[in-house]
Amino acid sequence: MDMAGLGTLINAAGIAAGGIMGLVFGKFMKERYQDTLTMACGLSVIFIGIAGTMEKMMVITRDGLTTQGTMMVIGSFTLGSLAGEWLNIEYYLEQFGTWLKARTKSGDSRFVDAFVTASLTVCIGAMAVVGAIRDGIYGDYSILTAKAVLDLIIIMVMTASMGKGCVFSAIPVALFQGSVTLLARLVEPIMTQSALDNLSLTGSMLIFCVGVNLIWGKKVKVANMLPTLLIAVAWSAVT
Repeated sequence: MDMAGLGTLINAAGIAAGGIMGLVFGKFMKERYQDTLTMACGLSVIFIGIAGTMEKMMVITRDGLTTQGTMMVIGSFTLGSLAGEWLNIEYYLEQFGTWLKARTKSGDSRFVDAFVTASLTVCIGAMAVVGAIRDGIYGDYSILTAKAVLDLIIIMVMTASMGKGCVFSAIPVALFQGSVTLLARLVEPIMTQSALDNLSLTGSMLIFCVGVNLIWGKKVKVANMLPTLLIAVAWSAVT
């Protein structure tokens, strides 16, 4: 068996590498190119979210195209958003970003926004959870290695357009996926196929919201909606 947790280390290293590459490329880009790249990144994230949502929500049957999971989505987002607002997750994530900015003595005005946006982009999704569980139980880090490559590209583009705050998204990824890896044996029985489908659907919708914020500014408090993922998993156990 391979060392448990290696997948998360590879993933975090991939994000850091992508961020460093993005910083190097970003120095040679004028502001208008950075703005265009931000829009391109936002559009890409939006359609990744749409694709993931449609994959889990739209089903082709003998009678035609039908939808599924509607009540789960409404219930999970309603309860999850209320819980997140009560916990004020967005505020604490921003405060952590502000602390990192102070510690790194960065004068980048977009540091906190870049950190929050990048962190949400690479932390949300079934790939992170499933990969961390397999890493913790079987020492199989193949899923997280694939995610590391994807995250490297995403963070490289984001860093080039938004700045060094994106590099530090490696920290939330390491904390989140590392925690799931440590608790893998406890979490595995809960993560049924139905739970994974619900997680993938709601996660894709949250990724869509991240893309909306990238293009139109902070319109959605995505971090405050994160408990939606937990409600969606729990939903599969009671329905």
